[in-house]
Amino acid sequence: MNQQAAAARSSFYLAMRVLPKEQREAMFSVYRFCRAVDDVADEPEHGSPQQRLAELEGWRREIAAMFAGAAAPELADLGDAARRYGLRQDDFEAVIDGVEMDAQRDIRAPDWATLDLYCDRVASAVGRLSVRIFGFAADAGEALAFHLGRALQLTNILRDIDEDAAAGRLYLPYEALVAARAPTDDPLRAAKDPRIAAACEEVAAQARGHFVQAEPILASAPRSVARAPRLMAAAYRSLLDNMEARGFEPPRERARPSRLRVLGALICYGVL
Repeated sequence: MNQQAAAARSSFYLAMRVLPKEQREAMFSVYRFCRAVDDVADEPEHGSPQQRLAELEGWRREIAAMFAGAAAPELADLGDAARRYGLRQDDFEAVIDGVEMDAQRDIRAPDWATLDLYCDRVASAVGRLSVRIFGFAADAGEALAFHLGRALQLTNILRDIDEDAAAGRLYLPYEALVAARAPTDDPLRAAKDPRIAAACEEVAAQARGHFVQAEPILASAPRSVARAPRLMAAAYRSLLDNMEARGFEPPRERARPSRLRVLGALICYGVL
């Protein structure tokens, strides 16, 4: 399946489809970059940690070449978007740095500070690229990327506990797991332990706090600028609500956003 087809089944695609064509194409070029880099850490064909790190270093060289005006043919669209919207090299490199955290070793119960750094790199950095394409003012865009990026990533972590555990990863923070007296050294044991629910609730509270802080930024932005991130926020808040209503004790079914909530957001923001 190509990356755009995969995106078509996601909340990301639903939000991006409301953008004008030029912005939508720029966002899909960013999406393709993020997926390609993320796959280095997640797909078995990328080999050993050393091979993965070498491949990520290759991505750093490709991004540097793109900003030097010598983009590889497969990055031509991304280079065009970077020039048109003033995207920053540091933000692309931050995404690579975040994936490197996964590629070096399986993440298992990072402390809160490390988890926050990870969220900044793999999510808020993508947000910093996105808000420039959407047209946010600089300060508002930076603040939105900070809060909404973290809210979305923490929600993803809660949704993907069992999938991540099967891959040998545990993103719930060490401090929350210790407070819950849940296992911290074995992702599969932790995922099956009912005490993990208390740690999940702490992460959910952090995610909800970031959603709350993102809301006034979205509310004060021009409607045309805020449509896409509003839809993303609506979809993920409904996902978080569904997980909290169900509870985090195992066994867990993979939660999904509420279709009615997302449809209501589409109508509310005037995009239908």
